[in-house]
Amino acid sequence: MPPGSAKSTYASHLFSAWFLAQRPGLSIIGASNTDKLALSVSRKVQAYVRDNTQELGYSLANESAELWSTTNGGQYLAAGVGGTIAGFRADLAVIDDPVKSREAADSETIREKTWEWFDADLVSRCRPGAAIVVIQTRWHEDDLSGRLLERQAGRWKVLSLPATAVENDPLGRKPGEMLWSDDPTYPYGDVLAERKANAEREGAMRNWWSLYEQDPRPLEGSLFKIGQIGTLDAAPAGTKIVRAWDLASTAQTGTADPDWTVGVKMLRTPEDRFVILDVMRMRGGPEEVIAAIRNTAAADGRAVRIQLPQDPGQAGKAQVLDLTKRLIGHNVQSERPTGDKATRAAPFAAQVNVGNVAFVRGTWNDAMREEMRGFPSGKHDDIVDAASDAFSVLIAAPGPARLQKIQGF
Repeated sequence: MPPGSAKSTYASHLFSAWFLAQRPGLSIIGASNTDKLALSVSRKVQAYVRDNTQELGYSLANESAELWSTTNGGQYLAAGVGGTIAGFRADLAVIDDPVKSREAADSETIREKTWEWFDADLVSRCRPGAAIVVIQTRWHEDDLSGRLLERQAGRWKVLSLPATAVENDPLGRKPGEMLWSDDPTYPYGDVLAERKANAEREGAMRNWWSLYEQDPRPLEGSLFKIGQIGTLDAAPAGTKIVRAWDLASTAQTGTADPDWTVGVKMLRTPEDRFVILDVMRMRGGPEEVIAAIRNTAAADGRAVRIQLPQDPGQAGKAQVLDLTKRLIGHNVQSERPTGDKATRAAPFAAQVNVGNVAFVRGTWNDAMREEMRGFPSGKHDDIVDAASDAFSVLIAAPGPARLQKIQGF
């Protein structure tokens, strides 16, 4: 579940207090990413026990947050992930938030230490028939939950409640409906919708997909090596420039997540390097899209070639014809895309992966990196499609002739 959606309240605090009431003598290990957080969780479980003694049928026998016992013979040990739990045997282990931060999640060393602690220390302290509950937001495809699902898939029951509902949602939500959107006393659904919009605008979708949708994406994409992309403070010299468009014509309404209209402006330098100068990205109806293309063309100037995609059928031809008429004075060309998206993107990806592509620093940089990282399996591919078309246009013609100095001349 996403941060702030009450997963710890239900699955850690309330559940632990309830579990100790089931029969005398049960023991729990409560673990979190740090000792401090584990002690905080322990105190919250104690508070529920203290406030509900009559309903639970037992009370606290001592008040130590690290190791406490109950009047019905139960015990609770709080420990940080990686901490010492030797000498204690448990009927239930509750691991609440095993990942501390993005830095920790991306560290292979920390992920391996977490796994070793779980596999060697925690499991060995569980009694026969004990249960283990892992509660977390997903940070990384190889985090503790990811590794358990890869190596022990048949042993685990999974309850995943993403921020945005998909088909067959466990809570019966309609696709696109935000978590907690049905509770006016806790309007967290509105908060989630706002955070999603901010993530899209700021290009921080990797964190959104992992923390909020429980669908972590790799730092490097399956096709693009994002780390190879350089960043320039200013555009280099060059005259071979094209602005290629990927078109959509649906405005965003409610929880819908429509495609974007995207225009990628790309330069080929005399040294045959490729630089993304600008990415124009918007959502709107047909007239808004037309206005955006015209305004962008005016800002780019007539030296920049405009490349439009032509969808199949008569409607695609009519759309391109209409746009071309509205761009009088500009060099406008169109082409019908052929082949699947990954195949079309492969030549551009090849140049990215050898470090031959750079971005001019801009607010769109993170959004483009995020989409490239998720391509071709991500929800949106509009920027990549436009960039692939721009690259194809720039390499269709031979590169500019270069003078070579000959010794003696």
